[in-house]
Amino acid sequence: MGAGATEAERTTVREQLSGACTTEIASFDEFASLLADDVGDFDHIVFDTAPTGHTLRLLSLPKAWSGFLAGNDRGASCLGPHSGLKMHEVRFKAALDALSDPGQTTLILVARADKSAIAEAARTSDELRTLGLNNQRLIINGVFHASDPGDEVACAIAALGRQALDGMPQSLLSLPQDQVPLRAFDTVGLSALRALLSSHATPLASGLVASAPMERLPGLDALADELAAAGHGLVMVMGKGGVGKTTVAAALALGLVQRGKTVHLSTTDPAAHLAATLEGEVPGMRVDRIDPKVETQRYIDRMMVRKSPGLDEQERALLLEDLRSPCTEEVAVFHAFSKIVNEARSAFVVLDTAPTGHSLLLMDAAGAYHRQTLRDFEGHDKARMSTPLMRMQDGTYTKIILVTLPEATPVSQSAALQDDLRRAGIEPYAWVINKSVPAAGTHDPLLTARLAGERKQMARMASGLAARTFIVPWCTRPPIGFVELSKLVNHRSGKE
Repeated sequence: MGAGATEAERTTVREQLSGACTTEIASFDEFASLLADDVGDFDHIVFDTAPTGHTLRLLSLPKAWSGFLAGNDRGASCLGPHSGLKMHEVRFKAALDALSDPGQTTLILVARADKSAIAEAARTSDELRTLGLNNQRLIINGVFHASDPGDEVACAIAALGRQALDGMPQSLLSLPQDQVPLRAFDTVGLSALRALLSSHATPLASGLVASAPMERLPGLDALADELAAAGHGLVMVMGKGGVGKTTVAAALALGLVQRGKTVHLSTTDPAAHLAATLEGEVPGMRVDRIDPKVETQRYIDRMMVRKSPGLDEQERALLLEDLRSPCTEEVAVFHAFSKIVNEARSAFVVLDTAPTGHSLLLMDAAGAYHRQTLRDFEGHDKARMSTPLMRMQDGTYTKIILVTLPEATPVSQSAALQDDLRRAGIEPYAWVINKSVPAAGTHDPLLTARLAGERKQMARMASGLAARTFIVPWCTRPPIGFVELSKLVNHRSGKE
C-alpha cells in the first residue's frame, strides 16, 4: 500500500487480507511457482499434499480464479482491486496446464485397505478427472496378511482388507496400482523409509514388546458420559484424514442420543460418510452436512435479495459477478458454521470437521469475524457480544475432541493441530486413540511387534500432550451402523 496511506487505511487493508481466502491464494501462488516456473536443477518435484478435501480445493483454484478473472473486467473482487491477481493469471494458466499434462504430472492416490478409505480415494479420483487431471496412480498402503490361521483378530483384520480390495470400484481398478505391505515398524526416519522401499520385510526384532501390561484407558462410553453431563453444547471432532474421526463423531452423537439427549450431527468434511456410517435414521438425531456449493448459492441468493433493491440492471449484474468470486465460498461456509455453533445453546451439536488444514481455515475465518465484531462494538456493551470464536474458546460450551491413531505421524499431526488451536485460545478437551490393537488381543508376530510403537505413542500422549485420553480398540467388525456404533458407547468400549 502507498506510503501516504493513513494507519486506519492500512489496518483496513491488513484485515481484508487476513482471511483464509488470502492464505489460500498465497499458498497456491507458491504451489503454482514450482509448477509454472523454471525448476532449475530438479529432476522431479514431489508434493505431499493435504488430505483430499483441502487438496481438491487447492487444485480447483486455477480454474476458479482464471474463470473469475476472465469474466471480471472492472478491477474489483472480494479482495478489493485485483490488479495483483491479474498479474498472476498467466501463472495460474501455466499451473493448470502443467497439472493436466500427463507428461509432466502424475497424481498418486494413497489409501489403506479399508472400505471408507477406498471410497474416498474413488471420489477423489472422479473429482480429479473432472478437473482434467487424468494421469493417476493408486497405492494401497499397509496391506496385512495374517500368518497364523488360528489368530482370530489377525484373520479378521486381513479379511476386512481383502473385502475392501475386492469391492474396489471400477474407477480405481482401471488405475495402475501398487501395494505396500504393513511393516512391523513406524515409517519415520531415513532408515525406516529405506526399509519401506525394500521388497523384503525387515526381520522382526526380538524383545520389542515390554512385558508390563498397558494402562487401561477409558473408552468412548466414558467420554459420552462426560459430554452428556453438560446437558448441551458443541462437540467438535477433529483430526487428519483417515484416522476415523467420522466414526468417532457418529458414535459420540449416538451415545448422546442413547443418554436421552437431542443431537444435531453435521460435517464440514467433503470426504465424510456420516449417512453410510450410521446406516439409517436414528430418533432424536438430525444428520446433515455443510455443502460448500449449496451454502454458497444460498448466500448469493440471500445477498441479492438484501442488497439488490434500488439497483439498476447493470448494478445488479456487477453485484452478482462479485458474489461469484471464489472467496464467497469461504464466507458462505462460515455463515453456515456459525448457525450450527449457535444451535448448541439449547441442544447438542456434534460437528465432524474437515481435515486439519481446512478446519484451520474455518478457525481463521472465525478469528477474522471476531476481530471485525470487536471493532463494530467499540463503545458498546461487549458483555452482550458473542462470536463463534468466543464460543469455541469457552470450554463449558465447546468440547474439542482430537482423534488420532497410535502411530508416530498421526500423533505428531494431532500435536501440531493442538498447538494451532491453543494459539487461537482454544484448548482441546480430549484425545481419542482409535484402532488400538492391544485391547483386541492377538499373537500375530507382525501385529505384536507393532505394539511396541503403540506403547511409545501412548506414553508420549500421557506425558503431557493430552489432558484426557480415551481409547477405541480395533474392532473385528467394522464400526458401521447402529448396532456396531452402539458397542463403542454402551459401557463396553476398552474392555473387549
